Amino acid sequence: MKSSTEVEELPPFAEQMAQQLGGWKGLVESGIPVIVFVVSNIVLGWADLPGKLGLQISIIAAVVVALAIAGLRFARKESVRFAINGLFGIALGAYLAWNSGEERQFYLPGIWITLGYTALLIGSIVIGHPLVGWIWTVISNGGKGDWRADEQLKRAFGWLTALWAATFAVKAAVQYFLYAQDMASALGVSRIVLGYPLFALLFAITIWAVRRVTRRRELLAA
Repeated sequence: MKSSTEVEELPPFAEQMAQQLGGWKGLVESGIPVIVFVVSNIVLGWADLPGKLGLQISIIAAVVVALAIAGLRFARKESVRFAINGLFGIALGAYLAWNSGEERQFYLPGIWITLGYTALLIGSIVIGHPLVGWIWTVISNGGKGDWRADEQLKRAFGWLTALWAATFAVKAAVQYFLYAQDMASALGVSRIVLGYPLFALLFAITIWAVRRVTRRRELLAA
């Protein structure tokens, strides 16, 4: 049985984060400006506009969309913190690309962020608090951290976190290789392909693993 300390320790913070992230909606919204930049940059590249005009238009489009998403959240009285965090990443990439005139610079913050996620995931395993368990708490468990009292779930979230870390490390390596080779279009496409589809796959594996553990526990308890 869980103590009152275990029940009360995680949920208040996790519930607050669940509201800030907006669940799946927040994750989807965070990637829309990047998709706008990638698609518009490729399309405008075919138009063969003079100078860096195509790149500049793509940068402006991405920033405008990011601002629109933040504004829409504000108008709906939803949390804008996650949208603002996403806007900061877009703005930083836009600044680097605009100043350098190189579209590949737009993706550089994302590469560093992916490396940061990898480090956080590995670090969470080292300290015994697997980050995927926390993500599960926020996204799919209503801010409740009751899995912490279940040793089987803790082990499952441990290897799932290791899987996420390895996947993010590969993603960062692929994108950095494309960045170093100055393959900006391929880098943009990889940002999309290794974005939502990869997240969907990782979440699907996570859901399958958690349900497998919980169903096995229910069968044993029956």
